[in-house]
Amino acid sequence: MGESRWSEGDVVALKHPGTPPILVPLRRGPQRIGDAAILDLTEQIGQAVGGSIEWVGTRYAVLRPSLSDLLSTMTRGAQIITAKDAAYLVLLAGIGPGDRVAEAGSGSGALTTVLAYTVGPAGHVVSFDRRPEALHLARQNLERGGLADRVSFHERDVLANGIEGTGYDAVALDLPEPWGVLLSLRAALRNGGRVVTYSPTYNQLERTVRSLRELRFDEIRSLELLERPLHVGEGGTRPAFEMLGHTGFLTVARKVD
Repeated sequence: MGESRWSEGDVVALKHPGTPPILVPLRRGPQRIGDAAILDLTEQIGQAVGGSIEWVGTRYAVLRPSLSDLLSTMTRGAQIITAKDAAYLVLLAGIGPGDRVAEAGSGSGALTTVLAYTVGPAGHVVSFDRRPEALHLARQNLERGGLADRVSFHERDVLANGIEGTGYDAVALDLPEPWGVLLSLRAALRNGGRVVTYSPTYNQLERTVRSLRELRFDEIRSLELLERPLHVGEGGTRPAFEMLGHTGFLTVARKVD
């Protein structure tokens, strides 16, 4: 594999130890970052990834943004699906490079970002939301992360009109009433494809699973993930007092005809 080099249009993560990454589009000429600082990355075009620059009196490494960089720096509107849930959702749905995936409930684009990152340049994500303001914010976040070319955004009320398209490898639902979409979703999935739902309450979970059983989905499984950080010190390592507890229940099911 050859050495990775920067191309115009890439997204750069400027990283100084101990500080959050700063995501910047790589383009020619000076650009304003934040309220006042001016940055010119023209000389980085064609250079090897992983170099460094001096900017406003500080030296920064010039890196490719990781998925966690994209999620931690995105603009948020609605409550997002957290990283712990989004990452495991991808595993449950069996999503990989080259897959064609749909999601209903674009939100702020956090799950959209994870899906687009996972399917890679050969895959594609179709994102539905009935709220134009949500689609606008999600699209902005995907453009900022350099992943917008992997996603198609559609203003559509899937509860009223169903999932558009067929042959999806997986479909993810972040909706208040996911059971209302399952019939059209079953027709949209390829045989062997999976649906994953994200539901904050037990009532939503119960009704979703009941509908999946009625529609004869296979391999139905529900779970919850809890994240507890550790405070690590020499001779004093212990669990942190606070943890990321309940966020939502994940349910996965598979279409088998």
